[in-house]
Amino acid sequence: MKPVVQKMNVQLRRVPGWAIYLSGILPAAVYFYWGVSDQLGTDPLQALENQLGKWALQLIILTLLVTPLRKLTGISLLKFRRAFGLLSFIYVSLHLLTWLVLDKQFYWSEILADLYKRPYIIIGMSAFLLLIPLALTSNNLSIRRLGAARWGKLHKLSYVVGIFGAIHFLLLVKAWPTEPILYLTGVILLVSIRLFHLPLRKMAESLR
Repeated sequence: MKPVVQKMNVQLRRVPGWAIYLSGILPAAVYFYWGVSDQLGTDPLQALENQLGKWALQLIILTLLVTPLRKLTGISLLKFRRAFGLLSFIYVSLHLLTWLVLDKQFYWSEILADLYKRPYIIIGMSAFLLLIPLALTSNNLSIRRLGAARWGKLHKLSYVVGIFGAIHFLLLVKAWPTEPILYLTGVILLVSIRLFHLPLRKMAESLR
């Protein structure tokens, strides 16, 4: 491992976990403030929903990136992977609650009509439901009770969550611009790396 990477890892280990949670939740607070103060454009609810959903997807991708990044560069964010995962759950929950409570105001007839007309909502809700057991077991007690092997298998659901989240975003924007396509491509690549255990370090060294 290069000295620069070693120094970087030493500095990363000194970052407290609470700082990740605090900095991670800050964008949500800012966007809610902008929404309340009418700074999110002509359709603030849609803007708020979209930004919360995008942050959720970015955090899911960051969670999936931790292991490939360590294998490829030696930079270790393992200490923060749990925080990234829990923050992604928080953002998905806020994204869903903004739609249910602020947008639809629990009008179930409208909610059911949206589910029928917009299948991407069902895909997004499926991702949320799959995140629940991951969030509930993101603690040391669950690892001890389930055992490392069973816990690891359970948390492979994060692969499905990432793919569902990227598809949800792609179908949501409809016009298929570059951004959601890049997200989906990135998720598929990261999941493939994790599933097929590609030798990233050797591949990187061969390209130098």
